Amino acid sequence: MLSRPATQTQITHLQRLWLYVLVGLVFFFLIVPCLIVIPMSFSGSKYLEFPPRTWSLQWYEAYLGSPEWRAATFVSLRAALLTTLFATTLGTIAAYGIARVHGAVSSLARGVFMLPMLVPLILLAIGCFFVYAKIGLNGTTTGLVLAHTMLALPFVVIAVLSGLASYDMNQERVAQSLGASRPWAFLTVTLPQIRLSVLSGALFAFVTSFDEVVIALFITGGQNATLTRLMFANIRDQIDPTVAAISSLLIGLSILLLVGSQLLLRKGVRK
Repeated sequence: MLSRPATQTQITHLQRLWLYVLVGLVFFFLIVPCLIVIPMSFSGSKYLEFPPRTWSLQWYEAYLGSPEWRAATFVSLRAALLTTLFATTLGTIAAYGIARVHGAVSSLARGVFMLPMLVPLILLAIGCFFVYAKIGLNGTTTGLVLAHTMLALPFVVIAVLSGLASYDMNQERVAQSLGASRPWAFLTVTLPQIRLSVLSGALFAFVTSFDEVVIALFITGGQNATLTRLMFANIRDQIDPTVAAISSLLIGLSILLLVGSQLLLRKGVRK
């Protein structure tokens, strides 16, 4: 029993005020730089400026009308879709295997799949570059998809594990006792019930691949250059507001996909 009334032990909103201010400042410094890019993309100037003195859609037209930008966008979309396919499949299988075992084996498997999130991205990029140089995968879509799949796997595993955490494995065992094989029981019983978590993981995998730039700088180039790599080169060589227009579109796409994934996760939790 409490020796003092519950009201005296509770933390009030006023006592949490410092925490609210700190969180607000963190959000401010993270979000404001992204929001500044959007009005800059509508500038009528030939250079990046904020706030814009004149307004125009010319930089969006420049992006859509450029064969080079369109080709890079197609490369990024193709790599992101293939990464989503492979990462979602492998990540779902891995999460299912982790959920089926317990103890040290499960903890070790979780740690292995989380490594791409813990190792600095620049080290992964350098490692991929040297390995690909020996097997001839630098500058190829295959190499890019393999590297992006490695980066996206942890997000898929985390999302699917969250769905399996609230799933009763006895349902699958019942299906197996009635004659279904384990793969068929998974496809017909388990997968339909965790489909929202799988789809959420797929959205994270797509965003991870489409927005990635560090590894793309090392292993892509020429006709296989991604959109983010071309943006980086554009900023380095010439300051063109076209980059701001593309960044605004990417910000919008990322927000839509992330909001969609959160809605799917909440819907899955309610069910």
